[in-house]
Amino acid sequence: MSTLPLQGVHMGFAMAASHCNLHRAVATLKDLVAAGATVTPIVSPSILHVSTRFGTPEYWRQEIESATPEPILTSIPEVEPSGPQHWFDVVAVVPCTGNTLAKIANAINDSAVTMVVKAQLRQGNPVLLGITSNDLLGMNANNLGKLLSSRSIYFIPFGQDDPFNKPRSLDAHLEHIVPSVQAALQHKQIQPILLPWMGKTEINY
Repeated sequence: MSTLPLQGVHMGFAMAASHCNLHRAVATLKDLVAAGATVTPIVSPSILHVSTRFGTPEYWRQEIESATPEPILTSIPEVEPSGPQHWFDVVAVVPCTGNTLAKIANAINDSAVTMVVKAQLRQGNPVLLGITSNDLLGMNANNLGKLLSSRSIYFIPFGQDDPFNKPRSLDAHLEHIVPSVQAALQHKQIQPILLPWMGKTEINY
C-alpha cells in the first residue's frame, strides 16, 4: 500500500485575513489533509468576525471545520505553547499578506498568525510562506528580501500574477503546496522559487 506524501506530518496552517484569497487557502488546506498531514488551522480573528462580499464568518468557519477535524485556534495564548511543546513539524502561512509578511520580517507579534510563526522559529523549525500582495515589489520589497535570506523561512513558488495591471503584485502558486512542504521539512527551498506569469509574453515599457 502506497504511503501518502505527508503521512505523519503535523502542520500548523496559519490564515491571514486576505478575504479574497480565503477560498484558495481552504482548497490548499484540503490538499494538505488529502496528502496525509494532520493540519491545525490558526486563523486571524477578523476571518471569524468580519463579513465581506467573499463570505460571512459563519461560512468561513464551516469551510475550515469541514476541511480538517483539528480545532481552530484564534488567539495568542492558544498558540504560544506550540513552539516549546513542539506541536508542528512545519507551519504554513496561507495566505501570507503583505501586512503579515512585514510583521514577520520585523518581529512584530500581535496575532495568533504571527505568534505561531514566532513560536516555530524560536525552535529553528521551518515556516513556509504562501505570499499574496499588491505591493511586494513596491514598498514591501525590502521585507520580502529580508525573509528570502532568513533561516528557517521558505516560500511556495511565486510570481507576478498581473504584471501589466498590477506591476508590484506577487502571488504564490498554491498548486505546489505539497512539494513545497516536503522541501521545507528538509530545510530546503523548493526550486525554482520564481515562476513565470502565464499570460502575455511580450515586453511592455
